[in-house]
Amino acid sequence: MRQGKFGQFSSVIIFCMILFSKASEKLELVTEEELLNLIRSEKYVVVLFSKPHCEECNKFENELISTREDLVDALGAWVVKIENSQLIRLYSPSKEPVIVFFRHGIPLLYDGPVNDEMILHTFTNNKEPLAKELTDETFEHLTQAATGATTGDWFVMFYTNECVDCQRLQARWEAVGAHLKTRMNIARVNRGSTGAATGRRFDVFDVPAFILFRQGKMYRYEIRNYDVKSLVSFATEFYKNIRAEKVPVPKSPFDDLIAAIVVYLKENPWVWQFGGMTFVIGLIAALLVNKKSSVKPSSKKKAAKKEK
Repeated sequence: MRQGKFGQFSSVIIFCMILFSKASEKLELVTEEELLNLIRSEKYVVVLFSKPHCEECNKFENELISTREDLVDALGAWVVKIENSQLIRLYSPSKEPVIVFFRHGIPLLYDGPVNDEMILHTFTNNKEPLAKELTDETFEHLTQAATGATTGDWFVMFYTNECVDCQRLQARWEAVGAHLKTRMNIARVNRGSTGAATGRRFDVFDVPAFILFRQGKMYRYEIRNYDVKSLVSFATEFYKNIRAEKVPVPKSPFDDLIAAIVVYLKENPWVWQFGGMTFVIGLIAALLVNKKSSVKPSSKKKAAKKEK
C-alpha cells in the first residue's frame, strides 16, 4: 500500500519536474549579427521575431519549442529567436510575433495557425525555394505563355534590385508559393536586368507588379494590397473578375528598342527636361541670329545715304 502511494507520489513529482522544465525551456536568443551569420552559413534556419513581455510571442515560442526537436531531426534546422529586431521589416508587414523559415538564405513567411504540427508540416514540405527565377532567355521557353500550352499556369512577380518594397515581398511571395505549389507555378522576373525585355513585352513599368498567365491569357493584379491571402485569392478565384488580355508575342528587336527608349525616358524625365531646355535655348539663339542678320543691312544702307 505504501509502495503504491510512493509510486503515485513519485509520478506526480516527475510530472511536475517535466512541466517545470518545459516552462523554463526557451529558444536560443540571438543578436542581429548572429542571425545574419546563421542565414548566410546554414542551410535551414527557423526564426521567431519576438519582443519582451508579449503573451502572443510566448505562444509562438512554446509551439516552436514543441516542434524544435522534429525540425532538427527532419531538416537539421537551427531554431532561434530574436527580440526587437528591425530585420522584421524585411520579411513581414506585421509586428511581432512572426516566424520566418530560411532555406539557403531565401525567406518564407509562416502565415498559418499557431500550431506545432502545422509549422512542422509547412516547413518540411517547403524545404526548397519555391519561386523560379525567369529571364528573357527562359521566360517563353518555360512558361509557353503566348501559346497557353502544357506547362500550366504561372503567377509572376516583376521586381528590380532597387525596389525596397520588392525586397520586403520576397518572404510573402514564397508563402504564396507554398499555398499554390500544387496548383500553379510561381516565378520572379527582374525587370531591371535579366528580365528587362520581358518587362517591356508586358508593359510592366512600375514594380512590384504581378501577372497571372493562364491558358494564353494574362490577368494583372492591380490591387495595392500585397498580403499573402489577397495574392492567393487573386490567383485562384478573383482573377475571373479582371479583364483578360491576350498574351503578346515577344517583341521584334526594333520594337523592343523603341520600347526600351520609352522606358528610359519614363524613368529619366530629366532627359525630356534637358532636351526641351536645349530646344528652347537653340530656338532663342536662332531668333537672335536672325534678328541681327536682318538689322545689319538696314544699318549699311543708312551709312551709305549719309556718305552721299
